[in-house]
Amino acid sequence: MAFNWAAVCGARPAVMGVVNVTPDSFSDGGRWLDPGAAVAHGRQLVADGADVLDVGGESTRPGADPVPADEELRRVVPVVEALAAEAGVPVSVDTTKANVADAALDAGATIVNDVSAGRFDPDILGVTAAAGAGYVAMHMLGEPRTMQADPRYDDVVDDVGAFLVARLDAARAGGIGETALAADPGIGFGKTVTQNLELLARLPELIDRVGVPVLVGTSRKRFIGAVLGGADGDLPVEQREEGTLATVVWALDHGARIVRVHDARGAAQAARLLAAMATAA
Repeated sequence: MAFNWAAVCGARPAVMGVVNVTPDSFSDGGRWLDPGAAVAHGRQLVADGADVLDVGGESTRPGADPVPADEELRRVVPVVEALAAEAGVPVSVDTTKANVADAALDAGATIVNDVSAGRFDPDILGVTAAAGAGYVAMHMLGEPRTMQADPRYDDVVDDVGAFLVARLDAARAGGIGETALAADPGIGFGKTVTQNLELLARLPELIDRVGVPVLVGTSRKRFIGAVLGGADGDLPVEQREEGTLATVVWALDHGARIVRVHDARGAAQAARLLAAMATAA
């Protein structure tokens, strides 16, 4: 059966919990590199309210180097297989590589979260389509090693929207079904602090343009530290949870259907409360 995002984020927005099986992710690199630790972390995210788990074996932080496919496969596949069998929620694979997506889908994943939107390895679109899986197309300026080198836009919301519309059309042409598509504006991926804030401020405009469920991933990102650091400078990653929750509430209240977070509890409680208030109106 083809994936349908409405089954995940229909009644209320969905919380996607991050499971980084990497040594170098900006937020929690190395903590869950051991497969057993990663699986336990995934189970805890679900207990805390995550509706989806997103497993990634290659860091996409600014300046990150690529990871060979065989190493990414070694990190990701056992974790996906265990969580798909045990977690009780859909499992997503965070990858840009068609062969990694294919192996993860065979292991039980049902979503491909592609930060390149099919630009790095176009075969990933056909792999996703053949599996009937969900697909998230994300905007990124260039690639991780260079994306923060002086990012410029004529109008960041207009430019990101045009990119996402084009990449969603490419996904449709590759055979991915309409109900399986979601879009991510790529907060922090080739954007300045001001550009990230503008994307969030004008989120409804972007949502209207892309016409599919929108995923927002702000969790612990550098722009939060920059805004809240004040005269003291950048807040450390571990002190960005309150700022993250503020952006999660904003995104949900302005139309996002999925939020991607490292700490699921606060986001899940916020999503539930916002849904309750909306139905009471």
